[in-house]
Amino acid sequence: MNNAQDLSIISLVLNASLLAQAVMALLLLLSLLSWTFIFRKWFAIRRARSQTESFERDFWSGGDLQALYQSAANSRHSIGALERIFESGMREFLKAKEKRLTDPGLLLDGARRAMRAAFQRELDVLESNLAFLASVGSVSPYIGLFGTVWGIMNAFTGLSNVQQATLASVAPGIAEALTATAIGLFAAIPAVVAYNRYSHDIDRLANRFETFVEEFSNILQRQSH
Repeated sequence: MNNAQDLSIISLVLNASLLAQAVMALLLLLSLLSWTFIFRKWFAIRRARSQTESFERDFWSGGDLQALYQSAANSRHSIGALERIFESGMREFLKAKEKRLTDPGLLLDGARRAMRAAFQRELDVLESNLAFLASVGSVSPYIGLFGTVWGIMNAFTGLSNVQQATLASVAPGIAEALTATAIGLFAAIPAVVAYNRYSHDIDRLANRFETFVEEFSNILQRQSH
């Protein structure tokens, strides 16, 4: 019963060397931060997908573009990413028309550049913190491995002070060392899964944004003529 208590996770962490404890604390901090970003990104992507679908329904329902633009312009900070892309392109197109530009190419180029710039801004927002998840997923196992190697070195170094080396004498030290690897994997696996999933979701949203930019550009081209 005492051995079971001695080899419990909490006991192993508390009895580990200072360096191993520092490694475990760092990994737990990385895990906490990654889970925070995982949940925040999940809500952000879910909201972006919902807002995109809502705006696409409104846009392709045949409503007045001017009315859609006014609605987007009046609530620019609360609308979705796709609607902000539309608002940027429409605003630039209307500015060019106010200047009485007669060249359809100039009218369209300004709107396309504005939409491309807005598209890149929205994509940067969606991709924020993904690099952190990728870093946690790739680095955490190695940080844990460093703690494991250090712990095993200490365990075998401690054998030099023992008259008779037995499994019971070395087991606690090795168990402490392997705890660092376990915590490293605990931090890395969710981060890698979330990074891959969110990258896929963002790519799909980006494709929808690019398709909309092309289709809306065709509509503006017809209007410019």
